[in-house]
Amino acid sequence: MNLTSPRRSNPNDDEQPVPVELPHVLVIVAADGTLTATVDGTPFPAPGETVWMRATFGPLMDAITRDRTVAVRVEVRECDGSVFTDIIRPRTPRRAAPVPEMPVPETRRSRHARRVPRLMEVTADGFVPGEDVAVAVIVSQTDATGTGAARALIDLDPLPDAAGQEVILLGRVSGTFAVRRLT
Repeated sequence: MNLTSPRRSNPNDDEQPVPVELPHVLVIVAADGTLTATVDGTPFPAPGETVWMRATFGPLMDAITRDRTVAVRVEVRECDGSVFTDIIRPRTPRRAAPVPEMPVPETRRSRHARRVPRLMEVTADGFVPGEDVAVAVIVSQTDATGTGAARALIDLDPLPDAAGQEVILLGRVSGTFAVRRLT
């Protein structure tokens, strides 16, 4: 019996290997929308005197996975008898820009030529807390906050004539779709 993770076809793949045996998270949804969570059979209570609710499913998963640094197998049992199962993988670390081998010498002109980005904030509500939110004209991505709001700063310089341009915020889990005009 092999207890190691399967080998990846690409040795340069940056994804962290998922452990062979994942913690099992069981979430039971009551008719009133409250959630009961266990991790490997051990109760996972809400902080303080609160209870987990459907609206706090994202923060619950963040708490269990330690802000998505640990992979877990999640099973959600709804009050109607339906069951949803998924694996929440840890986030892949973002790659840093490669450092050039020979640093480019800084000149007086290059010091003064640094541009200050023109930024515009775009916001919308209705997202699931913690969900990934795509920003389109896909120039960046952001995460929804703990309250379900999303915020993105748009660098206007690379966009041709940003005035009147529309930006879309799309929730990857909720499907929330918000169109905002840059003014």
